Amino acid sequence: MGNICRSPMAEGIVREVFRKNNISAIIDSAGTISMHQGESPDRRAQQELAKHNINISNLRARKITPYDLENFDFIFAMDKSNYDFIINKASESQKKKVDLFMNIYEPKKNISIPDPYYDNGFDLNYAMILKSAQVLASNILIGLLEREKNNNEI
Repeated sequence: MGNICRSPMAEGIVREVFRKNNISAIIDSAGTISMHQGESPDRRAQQELAKHNINISNLRARKITPYDLENFDFIFAMDKSNYDFIINKASESQKKKVDLFMNIYEPKKNISIPDPYYDNGFDLNYAMILKSAQVLASNILIGLLEREKNNNEI
């Protein structure tokens, strides 16, 4: 919601997984409310990722914009309420880009990543986000290999 816990964690984790797999992409996170706009990620999110050598201290909270809906290829929500918010702001063509982040790892199960703000579940968030990030990277690499294979076949 506020872009200080789950979504900046996801941004940092996906960036790191992509870096390790030599995948170049523009990755950004945003919230659905502007309550924390301009703030750094929650210190507990930063501490959890620091355990895994991922630094997100330079990220700043922001709210999702119409530009994001138009220009990003994929838009992932951390939970059902944020998904619903985004879907309600998206045009019909943009709605095809929106999904729950955990649907990457467990398609069509619509599993939410719990908000750790009040219950301190940052370690659980890390584990969940990492699983989807790894599958996302793998799917991209498979897609690139398939495209390369098809381009080499005459």
